[in-house]
Amino acid sequence: MGRRIDVTGAGGVRLAAWEFGDPPKGIPSQSTGGREERAESQQTSGVLLLHGLMGRASHWASTARWLSERHRAVALDQRGHGQSEKPPQAAFTREAYVEDAEAALEQLGLAPAVLVGHAMGALTGWQLAAKRPDLVRGLVVCDMRASALGAASQREWGDWFASWPVPFATLADVRKWFGEDDPWVERPNPSRGEFYAEVMQESSDGWRPVFEPEQMLKSRETWVYDAHWEELTQVRCPVLVVRGLDGELGRAEAQEMVRVLPRGEYAEVPDAGHLVHYDQPEGWRAAIEPFLDAVLAESA
Repeated sequence: MGRRIDVTGAGGVRLAAWEFGDPPKGIPSQSTGGREERAESQQTSGVLLLHGLMGRASHWASTARWLSERHRAVALDQRGHGQSEKPPQAAFTREAYVEDAEAALEQLGLAPAVLVGHAMGALTGWQLAAKRPDLVRGLVVCDMRASALGAASQREWGDWFASWPVPFATLADVRKWFGEDDPWVERPNPSRGEFYAEVMQESSDGWRPVFEPEQMLKSRETWVYDAHWEELTQVRCPVLVVRGLDGELGRAEAQEMVRVLPRGEYAEVPDAGHLVHYDQPEGWRAAIEPFLDAVLAESA
C-alpha cells in the first residue's frame, strides 16, 4: 500500500486516503495549514481518485503512480470500503458520499482538483462538481450511466451477492470464481478476478470481502431508481466521459451524456470492460492523459 492520510468525512466517519507515489518536487505531500505551504499548494495540481462500488483506493495504485510524476494524486477509500470506517449506523446516502469527497478535497488541500471517478465514484464526482464548482477544475467520468437502472437491477444485485460462495478457501479460488465461474462473467476475465481478490481479507474461516454486502446494496439503492441527467447539465468544468467498449455504459448513452454536459468530451478504450483502468491500464492512460494536460494548462 501507499502512504495513508486520515480524513474525517460526513457525520464524523473516519476515511482513509492514500498516496501511492511521491509528489513531484516542490509539491507538498500534505497541507499543514502553514502560510508558505498554502501559497505553494495553490500552484500545484491536485487529483482525487474515487473508486466504484465495492472498490478500494488501491485499485487506483497504477494510475496514481503515473499521475504522481506531475500531480499530487490521492485515492480515497470511500465510506464502507477499503480501510475506511464501516459503522452500521452511518449514512450511505448520495449526500454522505459527496460530502466525504468534499471533505477530502478540503482537508488534503487538493482543491481546485481534477476528480477521476469510476462508476459510483464518477457519480459522486459529477454531483460534487455541480454542488461545489469552486473545488473542481475538471472531471473524468469512467463507465457510469446517467439513466435510472430501476428496481429489477437492484434485485439482481441482491441475488448476485447471495450467490457468492463465501468464505473462499484461498485467493486463487476468489480469482477463479470472479474471473471464470461467476454467472455474470461472459468470458474468462483474469483482471476481474484480480480486482475482486484485492477486496478480500482473510478471516478465521477463509477469505471474505472487506465490505458488508448490505452496506453496498444500501449505497446502491440511493442512485439506481433515479436518472442523473439534470445534474450533468449543472457541471461547468471540462468533463471527459470514458467507456470501455464492453463496459456497462453504452456508446449512445455516453455520447448523450457528452451532449448535455456544457463542456463534455468523449473517449473509449478498446478491449476494456467495466473495469476500464484495470482491464487496459495503457489504453486508459492514453485516453485520459491528454485531457488532464489540457485542463491543467487551461487553469494555469
